[in-house]
Amino acid sequence: MAFRTYQRLGIFRSFPFVKIIAKEAFFHSRGSCLQSQRTKNLPNVLDILGKSYPSDQLTNITPAILSKVGRDLHNTQGHPLHFIFKRIESFFHRSYVKRGNPVFSVYSNLSPVVTHEQNFDSLLVPQNHVSRSPSDTYYINSTHMLRAHTSAHQRDLIRSGLDAFLVVGDVYRRDTINSTHYPVFHQMEGVRLYSDFQLFSNVSDPSSCSLFESGKRDDSKQEQHSLETSKLLEYDLKSCLEGLMRALFGQNLEMRWVDAYFPFTHPSWELEIFHQGEWVEMLGCGVMEQRLVDSAGASSKAGWAFGLGLERLAMKLFSIPDIRLFWSTDSGFLHQFRDKHFEDEISYKAVSKYPQCTNDISFWIPDDYTSNDFYDLVRSVSGDLVEQVDLIDEFRHPKTGRVSHCYRLVYRHMEKTLTQEEVNMVHREIEVSASKQLGVEIR
Repeated sequence: MAFRTYQRLGIFRSFPFVKIIAKEAFFHSRGSCLQSQRTKNLPNVLDILGKSYPSDQLTNITPAILSKVGRDLHNTQGHPLHFIFKRIESFFHRSYVKRGNPVFSVYSNLSPVVTHEQNFDSLLVPQNHVSRSPSDTYYINSTHMLRAHTSAHQRDLIRSGLDAFLVVGDVYRRDTINSTHYPVFHQMEGVRLYSDFQLFSNVSDPSSCSLFESGKRDDSKQEQHSLETSKLLEYDLKSCLEGLMRALFGQNLEMRWVDAYFPFTHPSWELEIFHQGEWVEMLGCGVMEQRLVDSAGASSKAGWAFGLGLERLAMKLFSIPDIRLFWSTDSGFLHQFRDKHFEDEISYKAVSKYPQCTNDISFWIPDDYTSNDFYDLVRSVSGDLVEQVDLIDEFRHPKTGRVSHCYRLVYRHMEKTLTQEEVNMVHREIEVSASKQLGVEIR
């Protein structure tokens, strides 16, 4: 669901009340936003992921944000967000199996371009809700936008006949940029729907239970749901998410549930974990509003939904201190995850703020050569100046059969900027030492 989105706006920090601004104030602020925030000098037509969208008076998307569309970090092999995605997917595929097949289908390639109706109306977001303001949302034009949450696909997937699915993708919110906030981040949405037969299958007398009733809404249930429905959905949801957190953080993890408010679920909760000496909120969830389920064409079913942020999980699990690092193309960051399995334990090591210098070295190797010997030599000669070493090419001469290796060495000092001259001196020393100690022939 859009749980993380609304919390990041600060709307739900005083539970159980939701801050909704007056309609007059909203439209006044909306008009002023168009003057101050609309991107100037935009082309008449925006090309996004192979499709064209005409710009208009509501367009406020920027070239910097457009450059992030299509990066798909969550689908990028060797990226920490991909690792988190695969860990969660693995948990659901292990834990929920029917007739040998995963119960939950997974969607990670849905376009982030959605309609306003998909992003807001389908989720029962009021017309005067602050989240619709151009100061908070990236609008492509008066009909389309960059999704603010993966929940924008929820209704369409339910309409297609699905009753258990995960949606993973990049989402966009106008926000500050600091160590914990970024205008582009990644969410995972989970939805599970049940028929009365499925939900009450383990009840001793299922015929005595009913999904729906004409009752009253209170803190424990919606007016359409029976108390049994609400309580069984709550138990199933919380058991699922507690299992997920234990799979990610360990079986001895301490957790607690906090009552919450969201427009699209009731009752609603947040799950907090005790991590590194403090309580940290990890996700939001709840029993889906039946009106939402009914509008998606599944009126004979009831269900639950949850939403979580991949960055938040990755920052905690991998000790990544700054959310901006996820967008880094610096090999000093990416190298720490390259060639790893998504289940490997990884603890990020801080990368120097000073720039890299890159030099390649190529040599013919003797028969008894091993790369680990070269790595050890580099460490001995350079100390901490070499950040990483990668074998980038291996060549076998077609006539002589001799083998050549080419390595890329990345130099970076932790306390100052290295000059190319300084790097070349160290690099030359590595070449000389490799020739003498390893018997290689520099090319």
